[in-house]
Amino acid sequence: MKFSVIFEAQLADPTVEHEHQVIHDCVEQAVLAEEMGFDRIWAVEHHSLKWYAHMSAPEIFLTWVAARTRTIRIGHGVVCMPFNFNHPVRVAERAAMLDLLSGGRLDLGAGRGGTEQETSLCGVDKDRTTQEVEEALRIIGKAWEKDELEHHGELLDIDPHPVLPRPKQTPHPPLFLACSRTETLTQAAELGIGALVMGFAGPESIAGMRRAYDDAIAARTPDRFVSGVVNDHFSVLCPTIVLDDGETARSIGIRGQRFFAQSIGHWYGGAGVPDEAVVEGADEAADMRRAAEQVVARLHEHQIPVRPTATATFNADHAYGTADDAIGYVERLRDAGADEIMCLVQMGTVPQGACLETLRQWGEKVIPHFRAQEQAVSA
Repeated sequence: MKFSVIFEAQLADPTVEHEHQVIHDCVEQAVLAEEMGFDRIWAVEHHSLKWYAHMSAPEIFLTWVAARTRTIRIGHGVVCMPFNFNHPVRVAERAAMLDLLSGGRLDLGAGRGGTEQETSLCGVDKDRTTQEVEEALRIIGKAWEKDELEHHGELLDIDPHPVLPRPKQTPHPPLFLACSRTETLTQAAELGIGALVMGFAGPESIAGMRRAYDDAIAARTPDRFVSGVVNDHFSVLCPTIVLDDGETARSIGIRGQRFFAQSIGHWYGGAGVPDEAVVEGADEAADMRRAAEQVVARLHEHQIPVRPTATATFNADHAYGTADDAIGYVERLRDAGADEIMCLVQMGTVPQGACLETLRQWGEKVIPHFRAQEQAVSA
């Protein structure tokens, strides 16, 4: 099982000074993640989503991190693949350059960037995003597997051209797709690429999503593969704050998740701006339930409503607490079928000290627990 850290660059106070500090803080966390034994970092791409995600140019962020690290894998996850965000050939060129300079450490994920805020900024046709993402993945696979790219699809025609440079990994970096519902899990399986399960679903829901992914793998045929290399990898989100004081960790984590949920509700569901009037010692879980009654969130899938009375966005049962609490939660995710645990630490209200201490606790206590188990099984 792999362990990673995912970055949105969230911030509750979006002043220029704080924004700059948060992005530098994310770099510090990424560098520490390598020291603590994490396998990978992921950086998202979003545009104009104040509060929720200030990571608009993850390829630059990841290049900076790659230059300061040596072993940790660099996850560009996800790239907004609709053509007005990023032309597929430009994605291939930039990704290959980063893979080359990082020594073959890149992983590349695809997503839609389907909020009204983002699509209106870049003139993206919301009705074509799913189709454009799939065609972009096909173009990228072709660009990296042949000496010259030639593509004649439903949306784009590209006459023969070399796409330069070639990536370090042969034939190319592993490909992934952001998934938050059965349809996208099925799509990822049929395309032969990994699934990045981005929701707050929890182990029980994750087990069902894993079954859907595996069922689609069992039923697929190679004719829809976007590459000659298949990547059947199932990564799941794990919100986490871990401190010696478990109650403090839980309070910080739930508060951060509340901000995350309110930010999603604002940009994906038309709710009000995130409310930072959190009273110390208040019942955050009750606050979250009350907020859930007022918000219809849309999680990473345009026009797919996720009603907060049912969605796991407001479920606070995650890896918040002590290292033992985190170990117990990760065991549940592993048993549900996770190939990779994507730790969500950097939420908008979580102080840098708590982020760094969480990564240390995972590196010193949580990850070694599972590495020891794996070594015992191998022996």
